[in-house]
Amino acid sequence: MENVENRLRDFMEKNKHEIEFIGAQNGKIKEVVALINNTKPNKNHLFVIDGIWAHEKALNNGLEVDSFIFCEEIITSHEGMNLVEEFFKLAKKTYCVSLKTFMKICEKDDPKGMISICKFPLASLDDIPLRKDNIIIVLDGLEIPGNVGTILRTCDGAKIDGVFICNRRARITHPKIIKGSMGAAFTIPVVEFASVEECRDWLRKKNFELYLADTRAEKHYFEYDYSGRVAIIMGSERYGITKPWYEGKYNMISIPMLGQCDSLNVAIATTIVAYEASMKQNGFIKKR
Repeated sequence: MENVENRLRDFMEKNKHEIEFIGAQNGKIKEVVALINNTKPNKNHLFVIDGIWAHEKALNNGLEVDSFIFCEEIITSHEGMNLVEEFFKLAKKTYCVSLKTFMKICEKDDPKGMISICKFPLASLDDIPLRKDNIIIVLDGLEIPGNVGTILRTCDGAKIDGVFICNRRARITHPKIIKGSMGAAFTIPVVEFASVEECRDWLRKKNFELYLADTRAEKHYFEYDYSGRVAIIMGSERYGITKPWYEGKYNMISIPMLGQCDSLNVAIATTIVAYEASMKQNGFIKKR
């Protein structure tokens, strides 16, 4: 079998006119740093992936690749070389950097020699598959990116139909959302709304029953059977659910707290309720 060193040498020679060699002061490197640190406006919804696992996820989910950056000194496996060849074809532009430059933008202790800038696959309402039974998770004003990432991972596991974000406080491209989702950010349809009212009105128009997670609720989350089209609304970590959701018809649900704390972390609470609704809709838990 041809070794990786020979494959890489042949690849570099064949594509030398299409690969740009850049240093640490190049604008593309500064762009990667800005995206990782979440420090500049990001109107194109770009984010950074790093390493073999993340690149395989991006490849399998057909993400749009803006830029591909690799370090030939670190590409040592056929698995990595395969991805270099694939992302060279996918990316609008490919760059090669030295080990020193690569380590300035790599956040891993065990670097795999590849980083890409990709475009987040924001969904539209047409991407939501409307059926007799549906579950949508609505995130109203969540502020902590790690919570959003964990919720996306939960939604993938529970086979939720989509995540709606309104009153947005955290960029969907935040590195902690991408990492926390463990790839679910690429698979779950995520729709952002300009206002809470727009989100609420669309759900009602499509005959979704609204379930508001509220510690004041008299009924617990497990007392409902979640038949039909269901939207579970989760409020922000500090302020809870905003007022427009309490206008018109809705249900309030709570999670019983048996200790001294009066509520759970929003990601944990979402996981509990989302799985309850999903297990009932999918027949794993018998409905009352």
